[in-house]
Amino acid sequence: MKNITINKKEIDKFSKLASEWWDPEGKFKPLHKFNPVRLNYIKKCIVKDIKKKTTAKPLNNIKILDIGCGGGLLCEPLSKLGAKVVGIDASEKNIKIAKTHAKRSNLKINYYCASPENFNFKEKFDVVLNMEIVEHVENVSLFLKESTKFLKKDGIMFIATLNKTLKSYVFAILGAEYILRWLPIGTHDWNMFVEPLKLKQICQKNSLILDEILGVKYNVLSSDWELSPDYDVNYITRFKKI
Repeated sequence: MKNITINKKEIDKFSKLASEWWDPEGKFKPLHKFNPVRLNYIKKCIVKDIKKKTTAKPLNNIKILDIGCGGGLLCEPLSKLGAKVVGIDASEKNIKIAKTHAKRSNLKINYYCASPENFNFKEKFDVVLNMEIVEHVENVSLFLKESTKFLKKDGIMFIATLNKTLKSYVFAILGAEYILRWLPIGTHDWNMFVEPLKLKQICQKNSLILDEILGVKYNVLSSDWELSPDYDVNYITRFKKI
């Protein structure tokens, strides 16, 4: 088993698309549509489990590490909500785009080109995000082990990914890539999808206890993504570090 988490093929794939991160009608359009539901869920859980009350900036002073941050689509709205955000990504092009856009948006976000196993950062965080990233890495067990070391005791780790089911192959690969063309063909490899049970078992070995698992599905009528009890395709999990 490889002792690194960087999958060069995946990094190259997303690096080629880096210039389109902030184009809501570009290659990352589905992620722009997906962003509100995951952002609202993250905010709600942090307020409930950590902040305990809402303020003008509900995430004021909450320290968040976004691993696999891409161009910063989650980092920026979290920063605007008051969080102190650090984003890391193994693609230099992604980080360059993220830094440029944050500067243009007048936001103080610290971005680093790194993967969790080679990120030398002593500070621990209230929240660690692994959103739509574990299905693109080598050695998921190592990736989550290395990610967990940055999380405070009683901190929250959010992991969003794709389930490894026949339904996910039909919807996420055939449907989203080949039929609807929501995503470039080859965006996902079904063999790298992660079953919830496997994810839970890996996390338990790293002192992470599952608090919640929810599906995320596309509502054709509203043209929006929404939380769902059905996690056969996309799902989001919330773990607490003990």
